[in-house]
Parts: sequence; C-alpha cells; structure tokens
Amino acid sequence: MSHPQQPVNPVPAADAPPALELRERGGMKDGQPQFSDKRLYMQLTAFSGCRDSQPLINGLIGCGVDCVLYEEVGDPTGVAVLAMTDNPELLVTKLRRDLASGPFKDLAVKPEFSMLGRTYAIGYEPKLEDWLLHRPKRMATDPATPWAVWYPLRRNGAFYRLARPEQQQILKEHGTIGRQFGDLGVASDVRLACQGLDKNDNDFVIGLIGKELTPLSQLVEAMRPTVQTSQYIQNLGPFFVGRALWRTPQKP
Repeated sequence: MSHPQQPVNPVPAADAPPALELRERGGMKDGQPQFSDKRLYMQLTAFSGCRDSQPLINGLIGCGVDCVLYEEVGDPTGVAVLAMTDNPELLVTKLRRDLASGPFKDLAVKPEFSMLGRTYAIGYEPKLEDWLLHRPKRMATDPATPWAVWYPLRRNGAFYRLARPEQQQILKEHGTIGRQFGDLGVASDVRLACQGLDKNDNDFVIGLIGKELTPLSQLVEAMRPTVQTSQYIQNLGPFFVGRALWRTPQKP
C-alpha cells in the first residue's frame, strides 16, 4: 500500500540562518552602516644570525610592500621584518623572494616568531577604511614610536560559549585598560585576526607600539588580572620585542 507523499514544509524565515556577510562592518555614517571588503595583512618574519642590520635596508627598498625592520632585544643577532599590504599575494611573490635572497639569504628564520594576521572591524568604527587600512600602518611606521611587542593569543572554548552580552562585558574591561594607556600616549595596540592563518591555531595577533618599552610591558601586566586573561586565554605568546631601525617612508 502506497503512502501519500508528505508535503515538504519550508523552513520558517525566523529559523533560517542569517545571510553570510564577508565584508567588514563599521559604525554608522550618514545614517547607514559602513562596509568594506578591504583589509590590511600584516606579517612578521624574524631572523637570527644578523651581524650588521644596515645592509638589510637595501634589501627591503623596492620590495613592493610597506615594511618595518626591527632589531630584536632578546637576540643580539635577531631582526624581524613587519610587512603590510592589502594584497596578500605580494607576501608570497615579491616579498618572499626578497626575504630569501640578497642580505637575507644567509640568515636563519625563527619560526616561533612567524605571525600573520588581518585587520578586522567589530561594528562600531566611525572611520572604517582608516581603521582597516591606514591606522595600523600609521602606528607601525611612526618614527616617534619605535618600540614594539608582537605576540599571538588564543582564547579557550569556554569564552565562545558565553552569551554575546557577557563576552562584550569581558572585552570592555580589556578595552578600558587599553584606552587608559592610549589616552596617556604611552601605548597603542594593533589587533589582527589570524584564525586559519596561524600554524598554532591562534585567534589573534597583537602589536603593542610605543615611544618607550616600559609602558608596553606595564600594559601586558595590567591585563593579567582581567577576566579574559585570567580565565579565558588558552595560549599567549611567544613575545617578540624589538625596536624599529627602518621603516618604508610614508607619504604625508
């Protein structure tokens, strides 16, 4: 005995998943939210075995991407290149060749300090394009703020199981501390997403940049007791600490 075919009920609109949005969303402008599909990719590549940093500058001039050359504090022969571009293809073409030839060819890469991330927005940025493309580069290349601490981090799964309002409250505590240091002009931060880009499965790459080194260390210290760091961070570091020797000249 055959049974009549049961009608297929369409999924109610209220239960349908939200439309996939791959663009970055910023704050409101002229009554409308801002969107952008542009991002700045920032890659840190560290080396050991450098006895003279000056020749490396010639190897970076004309490499096709904006760069900062750091001399590392913890290794007397350590250096690192921070490369910045909105076209990640350049990282594996022209820049890749330049970092494997010329004055770089005899240096040893330090993979523990290899970091790659992309800028992102959280939905409140009043100047979205500046936040995504220009502010991080401006901070990294400012001659007045040569010191930098770069490190990756990964939150644990418990954080992502929290309700969104609870997550926001936890992040607000971090943001308040960061703004205190920023308002004093002693430390600024670059935040990059690195999900799927990091060999150790980290979530973010953080850059702390300032005129002097001490406030950058103090900012990390001030974050230790926060709920996020003390309860919801699974991995933190390693920390690359360096001082900028050279930067790609920026247009006024």
